[in-house]
Amino acid sequence: MQTSALPDLAHTDARAVHWLATATAMAAVVAVAGLLQPEAATATASASGHGVTSRHEGAPAEAPDPAGVTFPLDCAGAGQTVADSAPGDLDGDGGPETVAVVHCAAGSGTPPSGIYVVTQRSGAAPRVVATLVDPAQKLAVTGLAVRDGRISANLLGYSSADVPRCCPDETESASWRWKGNAFVRSSVPGGSARPA
Repeated sequence: MQTSALPDLAHTDARAVHWLATATAMAAVVAVAGLLQPEAATATASASGHGVTSRHEGAPAEAPDPAGVTFPLDCAGAGQTVADSAPGDLDGDGGPETVAVVHCAAGSGTPPSGIYVVTQRSGAAPRVVATLVDPAQKLAVTGLAVRDGRISANLLGYSSADVPRCCPDETESASWRWKGNAFVRSSVPGGSARPA
């Protein structure tokens, strides 16, 4: 056995009094942590000077599930696929909406996607209230995110009809924000989507 050049550590020769002191200290920490629990979270928040908005009457506490929604997308019987979704309060009413990226269920290739906003009133079925990207634009969508009421996504497209539908060669970063009574889009062209 090789001996250590370091001095003996205190815990290697612990006595009962050390263990008792440690147990007492841990019990005190647990007791204090139990007393300092945050208030229970609620589905509604009261309006205050801190910028918190109250949940609108009739708005659900949870974002609508896009799985049961029929989207305005003609798939000729192939079915629809919700490829991505993200919840968020987009209009500032305190109730969450869901943004969904949807395309036709295709066996291969890159089917065009649509980006839709889904809302749901209390007791009602979820429904599409806005189309941000129409599948007729023939774009693929990646990187969907919702942060602070802003929707962002990468839109992949084609520079010409000669580009294979499997391999988009143009990209654009787009974002939408609710203003007044509509979603306003801003974009930054990203150029070629092909690797250099």
